Amino acid sequence: MAEQLLRVQNFNVSSDGYGAGEGQTLERPFGHADPAAMFSWAGATASWPMRTDPGGSRGLDDYLTRDYGRNIGAEIMGRNKFGPQRGPWRDEEWRGWWGDEPPFRTPVFVLTHHPRPSFTLSDTTFHFVDADPETVLARAREAAGGKDVRLGGGATTIREFLDADLVDTLHVAVSPVVLGGGARLWESPRELDDRYHCDVVPSPSGQVTHHLFWRK
Repeated sequence: MAEQLLRVQNFNVSSDGYGAGEGQTLERPFGHADPAAMFSWAGATASWPMRTDPGGSRGLDDYLTRDYGRNIGAEIMGRNKFGPQRGPWRDEEWRGWWGDEPPFRTPVFVLTHHPRPSFTLSDTTFHFVDADPETVLARAREAAGGKDVRLGGGATTIREFLDADLVDTLHVAVSPVVLGGGARLWESPRELDDRYHCDVVPSPSGQVTHHLFWRK
């Protein structure tokens, strides 16, 4: 049986290493960061899942956009990727940014110090877990049915799993914008040199630089 990998796919950071800005709200999931400046490379591809018109770019950006869901059987995310609330849940009727059809189509494990009952929307079931990274990953692998697990973010959650030495591969798209504050993945990608090989490939679109990491 093939090894189940923990993969970071298409995670975007600013040139100074932030995956999201400060001041997250319901209306601004990425705080003061401009999503268009960070993520437009993926939205311009032919394989962007929300595309409604024909066309779109091909090449490396398109390949990485298609690869996002390949062989993924479960997702792990931090609470602030699920929503902007802090502390005890004040409104359990609100069920994430994505409406009635979330894009994950797998079990999703949300890390939180305030567990709540699981619920299902369309073909995605959200579980709320207060546990260490190793325990959460074990649960996600069991739920993934032999497929890989995607570590969806945000930056703080990815860093937690990196520090626990649990991440097998990472794709990080670095945008040429400076945020100056927020949730930081790294000060420099060189921080991972001791554990990972890395290829750095400029996007043909010129909008981002792709950093592709795999274990040494």
